[in-house]
Amino acid sequence: MLELRSITAGYTRNAPVVRDVSLTVAAGESVGLLGPSGCGKSTLARVAALLHRPDSGTLLLDGEPVRHWRHRAPRALRTAFGVVFQQARLSADPRLPLTDLIAEPLRATGRGREVADRVAELAPAVGLTPDLLTRRPYEVSDGQLQRACLARALVLRPRLLVCDEMTAMLDASTAAALVAAVESYRASTGAALLAVGHDRTLLERWCDRTVHWDILA
Repeated sequence: MLELRSITAGYTRNAPVVRDVSLTVAAGESVGLLGPSGCGKSTLARVAALLHRPDSGTLLLDGEPVRHWRHRAPRALRTAFGVVFQQARLSADPRLPLTDLIAEPLRATGRGREVADRVAELAPAVGLTPDLLTRRPYEVSDGQLQRACLARALVLRPRLLVCDEMTAMLDASTAAALVAAVESYRASTGAALLAVGHDRTLLERWCDRTVHWDILA
């Protein structure tokens, strides 16, 4: 279970973009966080994924308080989360072919021997054909790159996925395919999901429950 208790967070001292917000995602549950652009939901998602340290408040994972964020968090905590961002091109190294992009977390955690098997397993699961895996980000479409970013998020078999506007910049068919890939992964692993977005219809169809930002804030 992931618990965010009274989180206040921002990027400039004394100017928080999230104020005293609490949210819970139970084990295996899918929760949609619905809100307009600029409300702070992406900042809260980054806190939830241990990518941004809050100014105050407490984050608990399975009842244990988290005390460190980003590279200072223990590896077992960092690898428990998989994150997919809205803008794939800002979260992908333009120098890497898609195979290496997907494999980044494996190599970073000393599991390079697993690369071939995991890429071969994940590529078809997210809809990437073998010819795309040798291409670099500038040689593929936004949708194809986001598929690779989803595979990267899944490669360490996380038990909690954070999808921050994952489908916002994609066409309807690609968005549906990525949601289906996430749900297939969740069905096989029991992973929980925090899906952040502004599309009420998508979140209410996708998630077990949807939380409105104006209720949290």
